[in-house]
Order: sequence, then structure tokens, then C-alpha cells
Amino acid sequence: MTTLEQLQVAQQAKRVLAMADTPTKNRALAAMADALEADMADILDANRLDLEAAKGTISAVMLDRLALSSDRVLDMAQGIRAVAALPDPVGRLLSETTRPNGLTIRRIQVPLGVVAIIYESRPNVTSDVAALTLKSGNICILRCGKEAHRSAVCVTKALRRGLRTAGLPEAAVTLIEDTSRASALELMTAVGLVDLLIPRGGHGLISTCVEQAKVPCIQTGTGICHIYVDVAADLDMALEILENAKTSRPSVCNAAEVCLVHSAIAAAFLPALKRRLVDERQEGFPVELRLDERARAVIVGVPAEEADFDTEFLDYILAVRVVDSIEEAIAHIGAHSSGHSEAIVTVDPAAARQFTAAVDSAAVYVNASTRFTDGSEFGLGCEMGISTQKFHARGPLGLEELCSYKYIVLGSGQVR
Repeated sequence: MTTLEQLQVAQQAKRVLAMADTPTKNRALAAMADALEADMADILDANRLDLEAAKGTISAVMLDRLALSSDRVLDMAQGIRAVAALPDPVGRLLSETTRPNGLTIRRIQVPLGVVAIIYESRPNVTSDVAALTLKSGNICILRCGKEAHRSAVCVTKALRRGLRTAGLPEAAVTLIEDTSRASALELMTAVGLVDLLIPRGGHGLISTCVEQAKVPCIQTGTGICHIYVDVAADLDMALEILENAKTSRPSVCNAAEVCLVHSAIAAAFLPALKRRLVDERQEGFPVELRLDERARAVIVGVPAEEADFDTEFLDYILAVRVVDSIEEAIAHIGAHSSGHSEAIVTVDPAAARQFTAAVDSAAVYVNASTRFTDGSEFGLGCEMGISTQKFHARGPLGLEELCSYKYIVLGSGQVR
């Protein structure tokens, strides 16, 4: 089917999903999770073909984003079950007032309709998106990159079997067959067929969608995430947080890309940072430290260029700058952050309050890794992506963010 034909079929299913009751949706989600586990061998076989085709064309850390394992497939199924366990947002009463003329005005939560997502090389996004859109009464249109298409086809096949089991239309989870740029542009301009578009990927994809989309679009952010090590920091804690934020999975958007260090503790902290992230990781994946001039006066590393402080590396690379105050750290973040996630490491409550009040990002942490910016970690089951804009939705996008509202007005013959 063409992309237009797939969108038209999805439109026909929109009303069915909007009217589906909670037990039906939960039965479908349970069946979808079971089908994923039952089809694990086929999914992993397809993923191996995707990995073989992608080798040599994308980096090792990006291959990790593409790779599935039995544990990751089980996690995908568990994410679906976690969404099933959440309260159904559809039909929730948000407010109710009675006017002096006797009109009762209710505001209730309703689905958005058809939600399209353009994503790149993470097959788990397929099941995360399907679960969240189904529970919130929406249709999902999935358009993945060619690197992950075989995997996404197998995952989608299992999910649609689960929908059939519960008597819901398969079109509720639709994978676009065309992986060319033309299909992405069709989604961006599908006025009247797509109610919301969410791009999830690198800076180029997100910028293209924001600039060219004629349908409503949520800007999910590249993650230029900062960790500021304050003059009052517990240095051992700072090392633990930085190692986790940079190295646990550097290919994801909540990984740290920049470390800011207060000058008063730079002489003590930077050598310890180099030992932890570089010297002690020689047999694994040592981190390349890109240092500003003041940091290079303390430790050896690669001279940083100014562009390094505006780059989402998605790799074992960390830009490091020395600052003289928390105000300078906040100013740097304001000038260079993508608005995703930032952290301060400090034992000073006043510094923590100042940082959280002044830093304008979707998630701001005190003494914790930025790697927690994630739908499952925030109790949302899973996520559609991380919004770095301020209107409608910000941060991890879950069930609530996939709903709008409408007014129900009850009268007894009133006229104006």
C-alpha cells in the first residue's frame, strides 16, 4: 500500500479506537505483549539481518541502539504491560463548573486521533509507541529508518496479532512500508490525516520535521546534557554520576555530553575524572575528554573547539569546561543546552535551589544522573520521546501528553 492509502485506512479506524473501553484496550495490550514474546525468535532473526546490513555504515554505539536481545524484547513486552497497568486517561473529568444561567460545563480528556512518529534505528520505539497510543485511544503511524525496518516489520506483525485477539482494528498500529524520504515528507504534510507528528532521532531529522511539517509537530530534543560539579560537590558522588551519565549508554539522548567544573575544585576533581573515565577504562571504552584551555592546564586531553560545547556526540566523548561560579555554569547551559536534561552535583541546598530555578530545561537534576530522563523511569510505562519544547508537552511524553480535551456543555433549554 502507498503511504496515502495506509493513512486513509488508519483514519477509518480512528473512531473505533476513540470509543474502545478500558478493558478492551488492556486485553489488547496484554495480547500484544504475549505476541512479542512468542515471536521473539523471528524478531531477533530480523534484527540480526538489520545489524549485518548496518555494519560499516553506522558507528558501534549506534549499532547498540539498533541491536535487540532476548532481554530487550522482554523489556519491550514488560513496557507494554506497564502501560496497561496505568489509569486510562480517556474520558477523565478535568473540570466541571455550573454557570449562573444553569449551564454545566465539563472539560474531559479525549484522544488526539492519528499520531505519527518518524524514528530512526531503535526497534523498541515501535512497541513503546504502539502501547501508549493504544491506551490513550489513538492510532499510531510508525515510520522507521531503513536500518531498523526488518525488525520493525516483525515487531509490528506481533503487535497487530495482539490487536486482532482483542477485536480491535489492526490499523491501530500501522508501519509505513516506504522507507524513502518521500514517505517522511508525506507524513509531515498529511493535513487532515495526521493529528500530531513526533520526530524521534538526530538533529537533522528533528530540524527537518520542525521546519517542513504542515501538521502539528512536537519538537523532541537532541540531548546536549550538562553536569555541573559545584564548589560544594561530593567529588566521589560526582564521579559516579558522570561515569553513569556518560558511559552507561552513550548513544541515547539523556547521556551527558558536557561537564562543567568549578575552578575551586578543578585541581582535585579533573585528575580523578581522567582516571575514572580514561585511564581505568583502557580495556573497555575510554572516554575522549575534550578540554577547554583551563582544563588542559590541569590534565591531558584533546583541545576542545567551541563547537564541541554545542554537539550531541552520542559517543564516548565528553566536553569539559572550567567555570568560576554557579552563575557562569548556568549562563553556559543557557547558551549551549538543547533544553533536555541538566544536573548539578552539590551538597549546598542554596546552590541546588538556584540551579533548579534558573536552568530552563525539561528535566533538572540535583545529585542524580541525567540518564533517568526516560518514560519508564518517570513511571509512565514507556515514552513517545522527550519533548524539549514548552507548549502542550515537555519532557517524557506519556499517556497524558497524547490527549487533548473537549468541553461538554449540559443545558435545559438555555439560549443566549
